[in-house]
Amino acid sequence: MKTWRKLGLGLTAALLLAGIVACGNDKNTEKSGNSSSANNDKITVNVATGGAPKPFSYVNDKNEIDGYDIQVVKAIFEGLPQYKVNIEKTEFPSIFAGLDSDRYQIGANNFASNAERREKYNYSEPIFKNQFVIAVKDDREDIKSFADLEGKTTEVSPSVNYTVALEKYNKEAAKTPVNLKYSEAELATILQNVESGADDFNLIDAAMLQLYIKEYGLKLKAIPLSQEDTDRIGVPYSYLILSKGKNGDQLLKDVNQRIQELIKDGTVSKLSEQYLNGDFAPEIQ
Repeated sequence: MKTWRKLGLGLTAALLLAGIVACGNDKNTEKSGNSSSANNDKITVNVATGGAPKPFSYVNDKNEIDGYDIQVVKAIFEGLPQYKVNIEKTEFPSIFAGLDSDRYQIGANNFASNAERREKYNYSEPIFKNQFVIAVKDDREDIKSFADLEGKTTEVSPSVNYTVALEKYNKEAAKTPVNLKYSEAELATILQNVESGADDFNLIDAAMLQLYIKEYGLKLKAIPLSQEDTDRIGVPYSYLILSKGKNGDQLLKDVNQRIQELIKDGTVSKLSEQYLNGDFAPEIQ
């Protein structure tokens, strides 16, 4: 009798121990499942850039996509762990085609604002405050404003804000159209053509011009624009542009929140000093 009682107690203890182990395994399985699920639940964000103009977007000596816009994007998503980010270099027109199809969720390429694009895409908070100038050879004195550009020649990239502004000026205001030479040449080559006299001028950001003058020893100078001429180009900021596709509204909200945090904590100013040789951080909105 005692023997059976002992066996019964031993069997009960064994069953209880097995139950405890099983429960423990269930908990471990549950945690592992949650971890795996959390990784799988990350939303992929594909970011497109044209790889020019430097210093906003370029391929560095390590064959990596780099630049001010790229580093701002990376800083944004360091604080958004719910997203997985891929950054891809593509042809400039393909950025817009990809945003239209939601293949890309973000375009990062020193984008200015204009009404046509705002109808199609979401715009982030500004990530860079521009100052527009006319780049001319350092001994030229005949160009001071948009009006002086009439009949002059410049090399332009399709679809960028400066090109759109000059096209609009030719259509609406110019008595003699500005001669626009469409090109996909590197900015350094375009500015060297201004220096040599092959072209008369180039519209450009002040920060970018100073960087290229310093890096390439260019004999150029900057002609500041009046407020009227600045307004022809657009609001003096650059932005990230976002697709209006799936998750677009939430992505915009999250990106904007991070931009404000990065401006406030000085990250944007630090990146601006590093890549643009000056603090061009926008004001906190």
